[in-house]
Amino acid sequence: MNKILVTGGCGFIGSHTIVDLIQNGYQVISIDNNSRSNADILFGIERITNTKIKNYKIDLCDLTKTETVFIENPDIIGVIHFAAYKAVGESVEKPLDYFDNNINSLINVLKCCEKFSVSHFVFSSSCTVYGNPDTIQVLEETELKEAESPYGYTKQMGENIIQQTVKSNKIESILLRYFNPVGAHPSIEIGELPIGKPANLFPAITQTAIGKIPQLQVFGSDYPTKDGSCIRDYIHVSDIAHAHTLALNYLIEKRNTSKCEVFNLGSGNGFSVLEVINKFETETKQPLNYILSERRAGDVIAIFANNNKAKLLLGWEPKYSLSDMVNTAWKWELKLQYK
Repeated sequence: MNKILVTGGCGFIGSHTIVDLIQNGYQVISIDNNSRSNADILFGIERITNTKIKNYKIDLCDLTKTETVFIENPDIIGVIHFAAYKAVGESVEKPLDYFDNNINSLINVLKCCEKFSVSHFVFSSSCTVYGNPDTIQVLEETELKEAESPYGYTKQMGENIIQQTVKSNKIESILLRYFNPVGAHPSIEIGELPIGKPANLFPAITQTAIGKIPQLQVFGSDYPTKDGSCIRDYIHVSDIAHAHTLALNYLIEKRNTSKCEVFNLGSGNGFSVLEVINKFETETKQPLNYILSERRAGDVIAIFANNNKAKLLLGWEPKYSLSDMVNTAWKWELKLQYK
């Protein structure tokens, strides 16, 4: 009785979490309609774990089809919910798509958890819920400002929906607010596979370095930061993945003190966009063709995590450095070149 449903299991963080769950003794099934992911990532998971993963290619916005997964798998004991649209810039351009997809899919999964008595629920939240905070290092108790993008709103709304839902049923939940997951699995069998032009910094850097993108844009050079570019907390995707396993253990072992708890997942360090570019060039000896351009709508100026709570209660400790993040991301890009 240790089967976990991972929604968005073919995605960047979902696929790494599946690997971590399997390596920690869990059985896993996935739901992913592959609208923003590539099903081939399942072969990478299989090569790492020697385990074939069942993926249901359905849209979570379809409640009837979502219910069939729970009917076919009555032994599911927990859900880790990743499935969502996640590009900040796109959400500014297409807000209704984000509200429709991210909120309705969450509601349907929660309905199924309630109906089929699945009591452990881990939610993929984001540091975007903090908006532009008054202090750039944020605690879980830091006041949530107005979200800077529709994507951020969907994460704020998702957290509120879960917090209200667990009051009236047996579901217990953890909200994991992670910062900027980057890098690739140390095996270089799985990594980030953005569809179309990447919206995130690391794949934009590696694709520029390898020639897929002619020039990298740095959005904003006049922010009130040390070098004028945005500051973010970058965290290796394998560290993020392991935190989900620890969060699930925390619920299963009944160590939680309330029905819904929140944890920040970040390295605790803030790096500017230009610092990351310089780190990439230094580590890989690859010069980057980049320009400083206008600010991008929806971007927060600067934010990084206070991760003490996750360390203390979940027993989580980030293992990978910025050098590891850069090097695994670059090795993954090089591998993709020959696929």
